Amino acid sequence: MPIKSYLAHPHDGKYKELLSELSNITECDVIPSKNEEIAIVVTDTKDDFEDRNLQIVINSIKSLKMLSMVSGFESNQ
Repeated sequence: MPIKSYLAHPHDGKYKELLSELSNITECDVIPSKNEEIAIVVTDTKDDFEDRNLQIVINSIKSLKMLSMVSGFESNQ
């Protein structure tokens, strides 16, 4: 199961919208920053197929300016 962490950067003035949209995705845990400039996003999916589909969903969020992967890990259970 792929587990990845990202820094999500919103478009100007879209921070709360970005948090809301990311929080609605069940495979994502979202940790907001105190300065409201970025959010930490941790994803947990069952397999590579689900992970690729999740990437499509995340990258289609209009309030998202940039998504930077910080770490990736795959656990074989």
